Amino acid sequence: MSVRVRFAPSPTGPLHIGGVRTALYNYLFARKHGGKMLLRIEDTDQNRYVPGAEDYILEALKWVGIEIDEGQGVGGPHAPYRQSERKEMYRQYAEQLINSGKAYYAFDTAEEIEAMRKRLEEAGADAAQYNAITRLQMTNSLTLSAEEVASRIANGDPYVVRIKIDPKQDIRFKDIIREWVVVHASTLDDKVLLKSDGMPTYHLANIVDDHLMGITHVIRGEEWLPSAPLHVLLYQYFGWTAPQFAHLPLLLKPEGNGKLSKRDADLGGFPIFPLQWTDPSTGTVARGFREDGYLKDAVVNFLAFLGWNPGTEQEMFTMDELIQAFSLERIHKAGARFDITKAKWFNQQYIKQLSDEALAKSLQFTVGGSNSQPQTGNGQPIDLLKIVHLMKDRVMFPQEILSEASFLFEMPTEYEEAVVASKWNADAIKAIAAYVEDLSVYEGEFLADTAKAIWAAAAERVGVKMGKVMQALRLAATGAGHGPDLMLAMEILGKEEVIARLEKALAILPKP
Repeated sequence: MSVRVRFAPSPTGPLHIGGVRTALYNYLFARKHGGKMLLRIEDTDQNRYVPGAEDYILEALKWVGIEIDEGQGVGGPHAPYRQSERKEMYRQYAEQLINSGKAYYAFDTAEEIEAMRKRLEEAGADAAQYNAITRLQMTNSLTLSAEEVASRIANGDPYVVRIKIDPKQDIRFKDIIREWVVVHASTLDDKVLLKSDGMPTYHLANIVDDHLMGITHVIRGEEWLPSAPLHVLLYQYFGWTAPQFAHLPLLLKPEGNGKLSKRDADLGGFPIFPLQWTDPSTGTVARGFREDGYLKDAVVNFLAFLGWNPGTEQEMFTMDELIQAFSLERIHKAGARFDITKAKWFNQQYIKQLSDEALAKSLQFTVGGSNSQPQTGNGQPIDLLKIVHLMKDRVMFPQEILSEASFLFEMPTEYEEAVVASKWNADAIKAIAAYVEDLSVYEGEFLADTAKAIWAAAAERVGVKMGKVMQALRLAATGAGHGPDLMLAMEILGKEEVIARLEKALAILPKP
């Protein structure tokens, strides 16, 4: 049977980065086995629906490079792929279970259910739930006559449909990641399958849709593991073959204790959503990995390693390489610590791999548009491509290139005191003054190699060892004692700007 997997998010807000990991693992598995990746929007809980969330999900998946073969936004033979548009279909399956004695109508009011729970709590019951024992004391088609049930339905009395759990059985299934899972049915309650508004709950819609859409593997988060026995039981009740299950480990806080939350991200100063999200009701803006400057390939690589490893020392993977290496059997059971430092490291590696042209293109908007260039303090344009080449190995995020290169845009107004004290001496002044003289008469193209050659010759002419005064030269040109390749930086600045900066330093820095 051809592999068919699905990603089935709810449009209740921005897609959590853990959801992106779930989608990624589904995608890798499908591609590895030549299967199909489906996208289904599970919007049965209309009270929690958030406008714009569905479009956000589609954009987020597209950004990280997850290609949907079938489903919402793409179409396919099992349309519609939005559960709210499949509403009428679910009722017939709920009634099928009722007719086979596997489910029942329940007419209890919210007050009656609350009273039942309170009685159980006061009696010290282990679990205050609607189950095989309590259902016989409630208002449902198991305690009412067939005539009264029909009358209530005909009168339009509100009701739900609940699954009827046989408490005298073990429910067993094999999870690809967790091996055998065994749960005694007596621990389960009679979950609602069809709500009073006619909408299915997740449990019914999920099972019906996975069956009708031919899903062979359900790869989802660990938070759904407690619901899995109920889902296995529903497959048995319908007489359908259940898909194979794989429940992914939780994403943990950076310190490793507890499930990762938005509050943890806010406190830690990092995003938890793939894209920036603006809450439509409050206007609150939540950070996104994309807008924070993370490259999509770095995010994919980072997420792939949150719970999985290839069994080798390789850390950097293209999407195609991940597809070839991925297997569900190498996913860990234990939770995965969300180490944002590692995400930054991946981003840094991918920035280094990007071409200067690609990085420069991503920065054009930052400096005012595709035709704009950054400028020195005296208005001379600076080649953005050269800035990128100078700085790309020193930053974690593309936007840091310009901030870290700020010394190029303004002539120094302050000079690093410790370097002035230790390196600004008579030899430095003599060599830099000679350098200014030689630069002033040079007429050729001013490149990094040229700048270095002229500097070496000037230092030698005045009897100073170039290496001993190199830090002083950097200080005079940039105001700092450390930084990127100085000669390339001077090429970017241009000869006239370099001369002006060196003359200023010679004029205002103290004479030894």
